[in-house]
Parts: sequence; structure tokens; C-alpha cells
Amino acid sequence: MRLFVGLDVSLTKTAICVVSEHGKIMKEAQVASEPEELVRWAREQEGTIAAIGLEAGPLSQWLHRGMSAAGLDVVLMETRQVKGALKAMPIKTDRRDAEGIARLLHLGWFRPVHCKSVSAQEVRAVLGARKAIQQGMIALEMSMRGLLRNFGLKVGAISRGRYEHRIRELADGNSMLEAATGPMLLARASLRKELAGLERLVRQMAQDDPVCRRLMSMPGVGAVVALTYRSAVDDPTRFTSSKNVGPWVGMTPSRNQSGERDVSGGITKAGDVNLRRALCQAATVMLHRGRSTWLRTWAAQVARRRGGKRAMVALARRIGVILHRMWVDDTDFRSDTAVPHAV
Repeated sequence: MRLFVGLDVSLTKTAICVVSEHGKIMKEAQVASEPEELVRWAREQEGTIAAIGLEAGPLSQWLHRGMSAAGLDVVLMETRQVKGALKAMPIKTDRRDAEGIARLLHLGWFRPVHCKSVSAQEVRAVLGARKAIQQGMIALEMSMRGLLRNFGLKVGAISRGRYEHRIRELADGNSMLEAATGPMLLARASLRKELAGLERLVRQMAQDDPVCRRLMSMPGVGAVVALTYRSAVDDPTRFTSSKNVGPWVGMTPSRNQSGERDVSGGITKAGDVNLRRALCQAATVMLHRGRSTWLRTWAAQVARRRGGKRAMVALARRIGVILHRMWVDDTDFRSDTAVPHAV
């Protein structure tokens, strides 16, 4: 008998539900969220396990790698679709979620998700640390601005290098403000130092990677954008066409059609949010500060017809498509003429 196993993963425990090929619940259990424990449990079952499904999440890729290495057929399921299906259940528990995942697996009503390589996850960890430190530094700066504004002290537009001097200048003479801003400035200085170190690491990682060097041949694409794109796509061969990158990133228009009603809305935003932001940043740089290329000329024409915001989104989507084609074809960006397959 073929069995379909649904896993609902939490930090310490994983709820398991086994459904037969006829849709009958055969077994329910709960084991530790460790690959070894899940593999041991699976091998103790009677019958043939056709597939094991689990929702994509923080622990899912680690568990997926461990179980796949043991020879089990494991599927990562797209989070949005799983959550949408489980919403129909009136009572939400880990046990019921595992049952829902098992039934989705049995029916085939799911979208598989690519399990990223270890190297891609390591790059994303470095990029995530850089972003967290950067956001922490900005939060401190904004807090100090708000703190001093209560006393009518305005920091104003100031460069990062002169920021600390300006804060000390405004707080000078007020012992309470000096006591309040001093520790925050020390914390900011420490964050700034660590951020500079991560920036150097990110640039070095991009320069050492031949794929990233090739991606950076496109104007507007720097080290952060190239590493974000490379780690998000991970394996370019999983896309049958470069045009599929646009919908995957969530940068194609949404559509709601029923009967005579047919509404096209904003972009779906259904993909990797970090990659989407990186592509938008590259598009903004290309539109406003990049050198003249056929791609920038095309975006400027779209901006005149549809507006700057739509042009930026359209350019970001097209950048994602072209970067994939550059990666697959092993070619640099050609600024003088459009590539036929990228139009």
C-alpha cells in the first residue's frame, strides 16, 4: 500500500499524519524535529511511503536535506498554497495541519519548492546579517533624532561621517542628553564598524564568484544584488524559460477574473521579497544613475507612457529575466544592442 506522509514542523516537535492511497488516515504520531528521528520513524512503517510532504519554513530545508540524503522521497510545499488550503479547516492544531498537508500531497494539489543548496543558504545568512546590522544602525540614528527633536534640537541632513559629531554638538551642555545619547552613539559606532566589515566580505564574495562577476557586468547590479540573485535562484536550470523568473519573483500583474468581471491589479508579490527589493534597487539605479544602454532607453520609454513607478517595476522584472539568461548562456551584458531572447 502506498502511503502519503504529511509533516507539520515546529521548533521541537513534528506532527505526522499518514494517509493511504485511498485517502484513509492510517497513523498519526509526533516525533522530535530532527532528521535522524524522522528517518528512523519512516523506516519503521509498514507499506511503501510514496512521498513525504512538509511546508517550506525555517527548519524545512535542513530536514529536507537530511531525509533526502537517507533516500526518502521528500517534497517541500509552497507556503502560500498550503496556508490557503488549511484555512478551510475550522479548528487549527498541529495534528490537523499534518493531516491537511498529507491530503494535499495525496491529491497532488501543491506546488513544489526548490530546496536551496548549503552554499546558497550561507550566502543568504551573510546578507541577512548585513541587513539586520544596517537596520539596527538606522533605527538608532532615527531614535536619536526623535529624542533630540523633543527639545527643539534638529539634526538635519547630515552625512554618516559627521553624524556623531553633530549629535554630540547638539547634546553638549545638557548632562541628561549626553547621558542618553552617549551609549547610543557607542552602539552605533560598533554597528557601523561591523557593517563595514560585512560590506568588505560581501564585495569579496561577489568578486570571487564567477557568476556574480558576470551578473555585475549589467549597470545597476552591484555585489549585494548579484549575491542576492545568485543565492535566491541557486540553480538556473530549474527554470525552463528565463521568462518564468518574472512570475516566480512575484513581479507580474495579478488578475481576478470571474464571469464578466476581469480585473488586473498590482504585482502578485508572491516570491522572494529580498530578491524583489534587490531587483527594484538595481532598476532604480539604472533609471536614474546608470549609463546609457538599450535597456535604460526602453525603460525611459515605458516611463513616458505609463509613469515612473510602472517603469521601475517593469525594468526590475526584465533585469531578473536577462540576468538569468546571462547566467545560462555564460555571457556578459551587452549595452549596445538588445538581446533577442530577452525582449
